[in-house]
Amino acid sequence: MIESHSISITKTAHYYTLGTPGKHIRTCWIACHGYGQLAQHFIRKFDVIANEETLIIAPEALSRFYTEGLTGKVGASWMTKENRLDEIADYSNYLSTIYNQFIPQLSDNVQIILLGFSQGCATQVRWVMQAFPNFHHLILWAGLVPEDLDYLPHQDYFADKKLHFVYGVNDPFLTQERLQQHQQLINNQQLNVEITPFDGEHTVVREVLQNLAVKIQSS
Repeated sequence: MIESHSISITKTAHYYTLGTPGKHIRTCWIACHGYGQLAQHFIRKFDVIANEETLIIAPEALSRFYTEGLTGKVGASWMTKENRLDEIADYSNYLSTIYNQFIPQLSDNVQIILLGFSQGCATQVRWVMQAFPNFHHLILWAGLVPEDLDYLPHQDYFADKKLHFVYGVNDPFLTQERLQQHQQLINNQQLNVEITPFDGEHTVVREVLQNLAVKIQSS
């Protein structure tokens, strides 16, 4: 008789940073990449918002794989449908560890911005709904709010936080039907989400990111 078992182990995780942590940091971004990407490449997009008072942290998903067969380019994934609850718990603990390591080192009034791209959107939201960390802005870029979570009981938690949905109007993964369903979910869950469409596809555009960062910091 086959039985399923699981154990918790210690695993080495990798992350990349732009900026040096310290009390001079006024803005901290925690940015989660999309499916099949690596953090070391993803974080390069954020060079347009890097400055002496900004710290950018890009955690890399815990599962790596070859994206084109058995050799060559390597990517990473935050989770699959297999043992998904375990993977969600693992990356939530991982993100909490990074958060708890860096945030105490920064200014007491640091502005915390969480950003997820594509698969990284669900990753950020699921972590938020497990750990309920303090943050100021949550940016979902080319990814949707997970529909299997109930946000209504946590309206007080989200009341002082700003949510953003950024997407390219030519994104092949975001059809009009999916966008309509997403808007309906947002309405039903009474989430206040600012929507920023841009002329582009399934990617982080530096100019759009820079404009959004300026808008957030001036709000």
